[in-house]
Amino acid sequence: MVIPLGPQAAEGHESNESAALRYRATWSPGAGRAADARRAVRTFLARASATTGVPVSPLAELDAQLVANELLVNALRHTPGGCGLRLGVSEDGTELTIAVWDTSPEPPRVQPPDPARVGGHGLRLVEMCSRELDVVPFEGGKQVVARLDLTAGERITRR
Repeated sequence: MVIPLGPQAAEGHESNESAALRYRATWSPGAGRAADARRAVRTFLARASATTGVPVSPLAELDAQLVANELLVNALRHTPGGCGLRLGVSEDGTELTIAVWDTSPEPPRVQPPDPARVGGHGLRLVEMCSRELDVVPFEGGKQVVARLDLTAGERITRR
């Protein structure tokens, strides 16, 4: 079930942060697509910027699309059951929260770097693009929550 973009009440597997705008979508097993997550992020950020008056940097928008894409792909590939996406922007319009929940209690694991390996680099990219990354377990699964700075013009490189 996809809920149209706009202000929405907190529901489901929510964290405690307050948000001026929220979006959420859920998919039954096998129905989710990463393109849906990227499109939702683009639309949501345009709406958030218009509502808060805070411009979103182009790099932050690309990072947000990449983070949502990678988290949803991981949920689709590595977990049974349905999954969902939740987006929220802080009241001051400077921070985006991207949360993807799924039905596996297993936390995602960052793979060691291996330039010869195809795949397995997504979570490392998510860490690089995010200010903060948390895994929140709940009964029947987990939620992976990334927080991104929407005003940063350049990425902070972590080692």
